[in-house]
Amino acid sequence: MVGDLQPWETYTADLSIDLKKHHVPKTFLDKFAFWTVKSLRIPVDLFFQRRYGCRAVMLETVAAVPGMVGGMLLHCKSLRKFQHSGGWIKALLEEAENERMHLMTFMEVAKPKWYERALVFTVQGVFFNAYFLLYILSPKLAHRVTGYLEEEAIHSYTEFLKELDKGNIPNVPAPAIAIDYWRLPKDSTLRDVVVVIRADEAHHRDVNHFASDIHYQGKELREAAAPLGYH
Repeated sequence: MVGDLQPWETYTADLSIDLKKHHVPKTFLDKFAFWTVKSLRIPVDLFFQRRYGCRAVMLETVAAVPGMVGGMLLHCKSLRKFQHSGGWIKALLEEAENERMHLMTFMEVAKPKWYERALVFTVQGVFFNAYFLLYILSPKLAHRVTGYLEEEAIHSYTEFLKELDKGNIPNVPAPAIAIDYWRLPKDSTLRDVVVVIRADEAHHRDVNHFASDIHYQGKELREAAAPLGYH
């Protein structure tokens, strides 16, 4: 695949996006989502500590699930009700694909050990089923959880960049798959890759908080145009 990506398979990050934006939790569900995500960060911090490459592999394995689950369930709903989705199926599946490419990139960098791969396998299985049920029960809560997960991802990648700048992590050349996917200059480094991935996560943060807000207004996602082409 590397070197053979077609234009529609590539992605352009918007580096001008506001990285500090935060959705302040006000309702009970918002607070539940916020503190659930915060509690999930504790075991990740303890296990991976400052091994940000392996941490990113775990993060992206989980982050690629919500878009696929949401897109799949909206797809099935569209078929059942003979309704258009307002572009949300495409938007969520694009998000899932973008997160998957984050994972493919960090697999080239981190080279996770067998037990880390086993942990990823287990966590993905648990998270997929839990998120699937959550989305069926409360799409607004599911999207809010994802929005806060993306906020944590931004924080993690910011810390990753600090370690790179300090020289604690070697700033190796960017993997070929990343150069092709984000259409980066050929001399790009790992730091350049982390910067664009962090920007991607900020976009996913905004999209999911927006989706949750639509549900909070008592509307369906199809009633508000999806932010297609936001990348």
